[in-house]
Amino acid sequence: MKKLKYILIVVFSLIFAVSCDNFEEINTNPNSTDQVAPNMLATQTLKDTYRFWNINAADFLSGNLFNHHLIQTNNENPGQYYFAYWPWGSFGAYTRLTDLKYMVQFAEGSSNKSSYQGLALFLKAWIGFQATLDMGDVPYSEAGLYYEGNVQPKYDKQADVFAAILVDLEQAAGYFSEGQSFDGDIMFGGDASKWERLCNAMQLKVIQTMSKQVTSDQKARFAQIVASAPLMEGNDDNFKLVYSATGNSDEAFPFYQNGVQFREYASLSKLTVDALKSLQDRRLFYFADPAQKKIDEGLNESDFDAYVGGLSSLPNTVLQPNGLAGEYSLVNSRYTQFLDNDPMLIFTYSEQCFIIAEAIEEGWVSGTAQTYYENGVKAQLEYYMSLPNTAEYVHGMAIGQDYIDSYFTGAAAYATDGSKTDRLHQIWLQRWLIDFFQGNGGNYPQFLRTGYPEYPLDPATSLNPDDNTVYPKRWMYPTNEQSTNPENYHKAINEQFGGSDATDEVPWYLK
Repeated sequence: MKKLKYILIVVFSLIFAVSCDNFEEINTNPNSTDQVAPNMLATQTLKDTYRFWNINAADFLSGNLFNHHLIQTNNENPGQYYFAYWPWGSFGAYTRLTDLKYMVQFAEGSSNKSSYQGLALFLKAWIGFQATLDMGDVPYSEAGLYYEGNVQPKYDKQADVFAAILVDLEQAAGYFSEGQSFDGDIMFGGDASKWERLCNAMQLKVIQTMSKQVTSDQKARFAQIVASAPLMEGNDDNFKLVYSATGNSDEAFPFYQNGVQFREYASLSKLTVDALKSLQDRRLFYFADPAQKKIDEGLNESDFDAYVGGLSSLPNTVLQPNGLAGEYSLVNSRYTQFLDNDPMLIFTYSEQCFIIAEAIEEGWVSGTAQTYYENGVKAQLEYYMSLPNTAEYVHGMAIGQDYIDSYFTGAAAYATDGSKTDRLHQIWLQRWLIDFFQGNGGNYPQFLRTGYPEYPLDPATSLNPDDNTVYPKRWMYPTNEQSTNPENYHKAINEQFGGSDATDEVPWYLK
C-alpha cells in the first residue's frame, strides 16, 4: 500500500507539474494510456536534471564564474575567487532515481520499455558521475533505495563508483540499441539511436576523466568503443537543452531574465579574450561586445584589439572601477535579447572529438589526432555559424564557411612539429571554449585533471578557506549527512581524507 500510495502521488503531482510548467510539448499518444506515466516521469526527470538550477540572470552569471570564462565586476562573487555561497555538495538529485524506477515499471509491457530502461540507467550514471566528481566517495550501489527502507546508504569508493557508472552506461547503450522511439524526451525527441551514441561517448568521457587512475582494461574498453561502437556523428547529435521562445520564464534562456541589468557587470575574462585573439577566432565577436574605452579611442568593433578581458584574480576594488570606466568587454548584448538563446550544451560531438584526440596523443588508441582536433573545432565553428539570433550582433565578423576553411593557420594550426604537450594544450583549450556562458560548470573537473588552461590564482584574493594557494578539488558533503547518515559519512571522510571534509582534499580520480 505504501508503494501504491507513492506511485499515485507521483502520477498526480506530475500531471499537475507538467500541465503548469510544460518545458516542451509532450508528444503523447492519446490512444495509449499506458504510456502517459513514463512520458511524464521522463520529461520531469530530464527537466530537473538539466535545467539551470535557478532561472535568473544573477545566478546564471554566478554559475559561469568558476570556469573563468567570465568575471563579475559589481561585487566580490566567491565563484570567481574559488569558493561559493554554498560550498557543499548535494545528494538531492538521488531522489530522481525512485522516479526513474517507477518510469520503467509504468512502461512494462510497452514496445519501448527498453528505451525507458536505457534512460533510467543513463540518468543514474549521470547523477552518480556528477556527485562523485563533486565530493569523492558517494552512495551509488545503494542509492535510490529510500522507499525500500535503506535510509542510510553506504558510500562506495570512488573507484567503484566509476566502474559501476561504466557498467550502467554500457548496459544503457545496449537497451537503446534494442529500443524504439519513446515519448517524453525533451533532449533528443525520443530518438533511441542518439541516446545509444551518447551512452557510448559518455563512457569515453568517464574513462578519460579518471585518466590518472585508468587501468589497462579500461583503456582497452576505450579503444574498443572508438573502433566499433556507434558514436556521435556531428552537431545533430549534440546533447543539449533547447530554450523556448514561448514566453514561459521557466523555458527561457536564464540571462534573458533581468539580463540587461546584470550584463553591465558581466565581462569576459582576460583568459578567454587572449585565447581567442591568439587564435584569431571569430567566436570572440559572438561572445562579447567591444570594450567601450577602445571604441572611444577610435578602434572599430570588428577589430580584435577592441576586445579586452579582465584578469579574474584581481580584487573587486580594481575590477569594479575598471569595468565602470569601460575598460573591459561585456558579454554580447544578444544574450539579453532572446528567450530562445544559445542552448545549454551538455555533451557535444566536438567534445567527443577532443576526447579521442587526447587519447590518440596519449597512445590509448590509433588514429590521427589532428583529424579529430580539426573536426572538433570545425563542428564548434559550424555550430555558431548556424546559431539563430546572431545576425545583427556579431560586429561584422560572422563565421562563414570560408572562414572555417581557413581557420587552421597560425596558433590554431595543429602543432604537428611541436611537442605532445603543445598539442594537448591546443586540444584542452578548445574543449574549454565549448562551455562558454553555458552555466553547466562542466569543464572544471577537466581543468583539475589537466591543469590547462591555467586559471589565474592569487592568494591575496582567493577565497578558498582551507588553503588560498591552491585550487579547490571538491565540495564538502551535505551538512545533514552528519545527522542522517553519520556512520557512513565519517567512514568516508576518514578513509579518504583522514577525517577532513575540506575543499582542498584530493579525491581518488585526481591522485
